[in-house]
Amino acid sequence: MQTQTTTETIEFNGWTLRVRPAQTPNPKLLLMVHGLTGDENSMWVFARRFSPEYYIIAPRAPHPANPQGFSWRPNPLTIEEAQLNVHKRPGLDALQPSAEALIKVWDEYAASIKIEAQQFDAIGFSQGGAMVNVLGMLYPQRVQKMGVLAGFAPSGLEAYIQNRVLTGKHVFVAHGTQDKMVPVDRARASMGLLEQAGASITYCEDEVGHKLSANCLKALEDYLTI
Repeated sequence: MQTQTTTETIEFNGWTLRVRPAQTPNPKLLLMVHGLTGDENSMWVFARRFSPEYYIIAPRAPHPANPQGFSWRPNPLTIEEAQLNVHKRPGLDALQPSAEALIKVWDEYAASIKIEAQQFDAIGFSQGGAMVNVLGMLYPQRVQKMGVLAGFAPSGLEAYIQNRVLTGKHVFVAHGTQDKMVPVDRARASMGLLEQAGASITYCEDEVGHKLSANCLKALEDYLTI
């Protein structure tokens, strides 16, 4: 059965946010992070059956993408360039400023609506999945559950991995074997890095392209209810 899908799009401190308030007091919090050329609307296809206990916030990334949408890194590749340059994914240096800005606006928005937001769950798709990995590594005391959908672990996280900053965390990873945007080998390698950082992994792989399969969506829903 689908949960409430009533959402609101707002402008807040220079950001565009699409939010779905929780239907319970003392809500759990979920950050949804879109991929390259996406926006604040892109992730809601996944959220239809997410628990009504979640207060969900989906921000628009701060940098314009080419030819449309938005990016978490400045001067991003186009989709075509990204497909041709699969090894030129953004690293920590390109994504960290957006991660820090995202935490700042997250805290400011939570304070404005008077909810406790010190800890939250996060899911991201593609470049958004890379952002979730960055957020989890930089802010392990804050990010609880991590869902990395058709994503990857960016370069530059070696010190965090060595320090095992994800010890005790359970991370959900989903990927398609036919993904030409982020090849599945990249996802498998990224899982190894997450495990080196101390995380345990639930992995869902299916014969799809750069998308989330129905089976993996169900597995994601189950993961978020644990």
